[in-house]
Amino acid sequence: MARFRIVGISFDHMHMGDLLRQVHDHPDAEIAGIFDPDPATMARAAADFAIPADRVFTDFDACMATRPDLAILCAATADHARYTQRLAAYGCHVFVEKPFAASVADARAMIDAIQPTGRLLAINWPLRWVPAHVTAKRLIDGGMIGQLIEMHTYGGNRGPLYHLADKIEVSREEVERQKPTSWWYKRASGGGSLLDYLGYGATLGTWYMNGEAPVEVTCTVDETPGIEVDQHSITVLRYARGLSKMETRWGTFTDPWTIQPQPKCGFVFVGSEGTLASYDYDDHVTAQTRARPEPHRIAADALPVGQGNAIEYVLGCIARGEALSGPLDPAISLTGQRIVDTAAQSAREKRTLPLIA
Repeated sequence: MARFRIVGISFDHMHMGDLLRQVHDHPDAEIAGIFDPDPATMARAAADFAIPADRVFTDFDACMATRPDLAILCAATADHARYTQRLAAYGCHVFVEKPFAASVADARAMIDAIQPTGRLLAINWPLRWVPAHVTAKRLIDGGMIGQLIEMHTYGGNRGPLYHLADKIEVSREEVERQKPTSWWYKRASGGGSLLDYLGYGATLGTWYMNGEAPVEVTCTVDETPGIEVDQHSITVLRYARGLSKMETRWGTFTDPWTIQPQPKCGFVFVGSEGTLASYDYDDHVTAQTRARPEPHRIAADALPVGQGNAIEYVLGCIARGEALSGPLDPAISLTGQRIVDTAAQSAREKRTLPLIA
C-alpha cells in the first residue's frame, strides 16, 4: 500500500501534469483522486497515469472524501485563497503551485487557514529544483563572492499558452485562439507576466538574501492594446545594501528549456568579492572572484537525496515531521508576495513605493 494519498485540485495551471508525474513516480505515493469542474481538462492526466474513472471528480467534496494526506493545488492565482481555505477544513497538507497568491491579503489568509490544522502549506517554485540555482545558493552562503550586493533576474517564456504539461508545445494559431478566454490573460483571475514570474525572482531572491526584504520598490509594465494584463515588467528593488533588478517577460524569442533566449533567463549575482551567473536549466554556474577574475564554470551540484523534486522533498518533510525551508516556506514566499504586490501597485501608480507590510 502507498503511504501517501494525494489529490490534484484544479487543472488551471499546466504544471499539474508535471506534479502528478512526480507523485506517480514516487514509490510511497499514490494519486487518490483528481478534481476539476471541467472533465476535459483532466482527460490527459487520467490517461497518462492510468487514473481510474472512480478517482476522477467534478465535485470537490467528493474528491476530498477520499481522505488525502496532501492536496496539490493548481488553480488560477485568484482562486488560491478560496481553495486553500476549503482544503484546510479537510485537515490535509496543502501544496500550492506558484505563484503564492493574487495578493498579500490572500497569502496571509492561506497561512491563517492552514496554521491551526498543524499541517504544512508549501508554495512550490519550480526553479528551486534547478541544480545550478541550488549550487549558486551554496556558493553565496559559503562566501565565494563576499557579501551579496546585487541580484539581476530575467524570467519568462514565449507565453503561458505555448506549452502544456511535460513542456509539450502548442501552435501559435492555437495560442491566439485561446487568448481571449484564457484566465492567464484576465486581470481578475490573476493573469499577467508580473504575477506569473516576478514571484520567482522575488521569492528565490529573498532566499538568496537570507530573508532580507527590500526597502522600496519601483516597477513599470508594458501596455499592449487589446491585452488587459502585462506581458513585460521591470522592477527595481532598493535594499539597504544597494539596488537589484527583476524583469518578467511573456514573449521571449525562445523558451529557456529548449533554447535560452537573449537576454538569458536566470540570475546574475554581484558580491563584494566576485560575481556569479546561474541560468535556468544550465548544468553549471559561471563565477568571477578576486583570485580568479576571468569568468569560469563550476559544475552544478547534484540535488541531494530526498530533494530531487518538489513532491519528494515535501513528502520527506511530512514523514519526518520537519518544517519546510527555502522558497517553499510560506514565510519566505510571503516576503516575495509583498514584493510582487508593491511592484504591481507601483506600476499602477507610476511611482516608487515603500515595501508593503
